[in-house]
Amino acid sequence: ILDSVERSLVLEGWNDTAREVAGVSVLDGFDAQVAASPDAVALSFEGVSLSYAEFDARVNRFARYLVSVGVGPESLVGVAVRRSVDLLVAVYGVLRAGGGYVPVDPDQPAERNGYVLAAASPVCVVSTSDVGFDAGVVPVVEVDVVDVSGFSGAPVSDVDRVSPLRSGNTAYVIFTSGSTGRPKGVAVSHRSVVNQVSWLAERYAVSGSDVVLFKTPVTFDVSVWELFVPLAVGARLVVATHDGHRDPGYLASVVAAESVSMVSFVPSMLEVFVDQLVDTSEATISRLGGGGLGSLRVIFAAGEALPASVVGRVLSVLPSVEVHNLYGPTEFTVHATAAGPLDGVGVVVPMGAPVWNSSVLVLDSRLRPVPVGVAGELYLSGVQVARGYFGRVDLSAERFVANPFGGVGSRMYRTGDVVRWIGVSGELEYVGRSDFQVKLRGQRIELGEIESAVRDQVGVGSVVVVVWRDQLVAYVTAAVGSSVDVDVVKVGVGERLASYMVPSQFVVLDALPLNASGKLDRKLLPEPV
Repeated sequence: ILDSVERSLVLEGWNDTAREVAGVSVLDGFDAQVAASPDAVALSFEGVSLSYAEFDARVNRFARYLVSVGVGPESLVGVAVRRSVDLLVAVYGVLRAGGGYVPVDPDQPAERNGYVLAAASPVCVVSTSDVGFDAGVVPVVEVDVVDVSGFSGAPVSDVDRVSPLRSGNTAYVIFTSGSTGRPKGVAVSHRSVVNQVSWLAERYAVSGSDVVLFKTPVTFDVSVWELFVPLAVGARLVVATHDGHRDPGYLASVVAAESVSMVSFVPSMLEVFVDQLVDTSEATISRLGGGGLGSLRVIFAAGEALPASVVGRVLSVLPSVEVHNLYGPTEFTVHATAAGPLDGVGVVVPMGAPVWNSSVLVLDSRLRPVPVGVAGELYLSGVQVARGYFGRVDLSAERFVANPFGGVGSRMYRTGDVVRWIGVSGELEYVGRSDFQVKLRGQRIELGEIESAVRDQVGVGSVVVVVWRDQLVAYVTAAVGSSVDVDVVKVGVGERLASYMVPSQFVVLDALPLNASGKLDRKLLPEPV
């Protein structure tokens, strides 16, 4: 039970995040940079660069074309463009016209894309001529082919739009995997994105001297900061090649060649990236570490739980880099909490403290705040709460609920993540997923706790634990330069956990399977034998 002091601390003291944020559209910051530094380089892609003024003119012409075919506030446009300058023109053009963009991966199965387009009902789908995208009955606009020469490249305002753009209008709808197997579209407003962009730019002192790598698939919401923060502050955005985010060797080379200063990784891929550097020859390490990778100042880890061992390995190879752990679901506009710079010391990396104009609430099953150190479910409230699941009032009502600690109309998002407040720092620690809490032979088991115990064993790199036919199975990879002795690992885990929590099988893999976003894909784990 909380006393009044602790209750005030967890509800108010550690959620004192109010901050004035200016801007109606997510592109307002970019517009200011176009006016201030039109000749500065905005984008670099495969040896070609565009200035802020050149990129702005392309965006404005394409936006006017989109307006001419009916795109405006509260209408959606599919974007099925592989990572390139054309992708940036498409996304910025949709937003400039006042519409919301719906990212679609042209290399994903046609059935999934068909479902997304049917659910979103876009005015059109923007693609490129090399893709040959089939959108069914929805018109396809090929951004690299369509003739926009008759449209002005001058700034676009509400006078040019179908109707005025407001901060509450939808900026994007990103479809995430649904528990039913059907993707669900998360609709996010300009107001929410402006808050995220403003917070991140100031928190990490992003400026015109920075070079940011755009490598995250646009269907994954971590791409949002890469798309909009750099160009809102006058930085240069380096666009990675279409499949470059999967290739650690390519990523190291582009960071070196372009003097990249900021980059974001899913922890699984960050581990592979560091392994690449460790495995690289001494001559190459000297070249990368001495000159190339010396430009890196910030690495963000987001999208999965970040093991402390990975932080330690990053810092051992790149000691001058700051590593920050960012957490947030798509339903809360990218990042909700942040911790760092991290030192890699300790067993658990904290999730951190809330971003601007946000509240993090750790509640029990009756929506009561829990004491410091006690695990509860995480609810998120504030300006970054998404509008809801597009066209799914039923699903929205389940996950976006009334906030009993806020004002009239205040909502909070139920994350399904189990967390706890740690110490006196006002930071959160990740415990696991409420839906990864399984009951096995009558015992309630938290899979994240088992994974942590396995990961701490000698020789273990990555680990994921699943339930398979009423038994626990641990899939592990070896740490760099090590091998996994399953018998030794099993004994070590048994010394830390109750016997019913020790996996009955350990499967050693060369690497854990990752999906297109670089996240662990549990569906691709092989069946144990």
